Amino acid sequence: MTQTLKGLEVSGKIDALSKEVLTDDALAFLTSLQNRFNSARESLLSQRIKRQAEIDRGAKPDFLKETQAIRAANWKVTDAPPDLQDRRVEITGPVEKKMMINALNSGANVFMADFEDSLSPTWENIIQGQVNLKEAVRHQLSFVSPEGKNYKLNDAVATLVVRPRGWHLYENHVKVDGKPMSASLFDFGLYFFHNANELIRRGSGPYFYLPKLESHLEARLWNDVFNFAQDTLKIPRGTVRATVLIETILAAFEMEEILYELKDHAAGLNAGRWDYIFSMIKKFSNQSEFLLPDRAQVTMNVPFMKAYCQLLVKTCHDRGAHAMGGMAAFIPSRKDIEINKVAIAKVHEDKEREAHLGFDGTWVAHPDLVPVAKEVFDKVLGKEPHQKDKQIEKVTVSAAELLNTKIPAAEITDSGLNSNIDVALQYIESWLRGIGAAAIYNLMEDAATAEIARAQLWQWINNKARLNNGQLITLADYRTRRDALLAKLTATAPGRFNEAKEILDGLVENKTFVEFMTIPAYRYLKQ
Repeated sequence: MTQTLKGLEVSGKIDALSKEVLTDDALAFLTSLQNRFNSARESLLSQRIKRQAEIDRGAKPDFLKETQAIRAANWKVTDAPPDLQDRRVEITGPVEKKMMINALNSGANVFMADFEDSLSPTWENIIQGQVNLKEAVRHQLSFVSPEGKNYKLNDAVATLVVRPRGWHLYENHVKVDGKPMSASLFDFGLYFFHNANELIRRGSGPYFYLPKLESHLEARLWNDVFNFAQDTLKIPRGTVRATVLIETILAAFEMEEILYELKDHAAGLNAGRWDYIFSMIKKFSNQSEFLLPDRAQVTMNVPFMKAYCQLLVKTCHDRGAHAMGGMAAFIPSRKDIEINKVAIAKVHEDKEREAHLGFDGTWVAHPDLVPVAKEVFDKVLGKEPHQKDKQIEKVTVSAAELLNTKIPAAEITDSGLNSNIDVALQYIESWLRGIGAAAIYNLMEDAATAEIARAQLWQWINNKARLNNGQLITLADYRTRRDALLAKLTATAPGRFNEAKEILDGLVENKTFVEFMTIPAYRYLKQ
């Protein structure tokens, strides 16, 4: 343990690598962020608990009466900078060297470097990620594989955008006045401090994706952080640009207000589809009327997802912001051509739906999907960088439509139940080994998929749901299936499945719904 500054303790390993980013000046900057904004963050998190309690008592979310004037007023966000004008294809992935190089070289317009759902937050991963970003900004990032293959950046690369961890997470290896530091402020602060001026010098800027927001007040806090950081480094206000992931049902009711709070820094909104489904389950986990069927049946065409996307596009285009579509998580197979044909056809169909609905761009998880998505958006956008002028005036989305989880002919199947247990176990085990972007059944899965899977297990058991054959879903049935799947998964390699089982059991068998899987699982990480 080392104490570098008054009130600051760093318990993570301090070596040559960490010293590259944990300089005295950087640590002083982090300390100032924590001292200034942590109490407001904690207050907002307590507001989340109060809102959840109201929902548990039967209250339904609605558009805010107190912000009606903002929704009625005529205003626009500040225009996007040149390198964020065309975002037709964005690729995402963790801040891991090889994946970063492949993503930046992929031909995508934007690369979202992720500290959140696709990164297992070991101290080594977090610090190495910051070093990798510093090198990427300076075009110095390179990697040599164990087989001797060299990876380096092309002359032209995707625009870099960074996603810090959410407001609810902590960086336990750094404490200020005895309290763990906000993971959001840690991730944002280190990247901003080391790279903001260099990015500006190179004609770009410090750009961010903001995850898991639940209210416009949480966006306001980010805006305050941006202003303070820019003022501290003597950078003009408005240089930071942020795209907000609308991945919670509560944020969906405050899209306009979120853009308004970030008006000078806003770059757009993104339809974070998987976390949005998870949020829908989580917020209404005790209410049987919100019971969802098999994960695979909750498509973008079901009522509540369709309404959410329509509202997002309309909101963004009314306010001059980019509307970004959701993730295509498929990983093309190097061996099975038939799997590729079917999956790529589905990706193509999904991207066509987004482009024709009015989205200005979309997400993919694998470089081989960049040309697939680009072909679709090229046909719709042509030489235009976006389609913000596509106004969908006739669209009006009500609160009831956002909350309409009725899906015709939907059901919970035996295979759907097994799949949730299987994928949750595999993902958690991978995450414990430090791998947050896990290839499972030809899909690049991140924490959001595991969250949906374990949340549905809890929801089905606690709401006494039945399979389509009439069988009641019980804890005993869960345990029997879990043991059978574990036997198969550990037949060749035990890995850390025993700990994954402990974590999943703690989530599924808890009498109350555990808000985030990553919080109890964080204690299991080897640091």
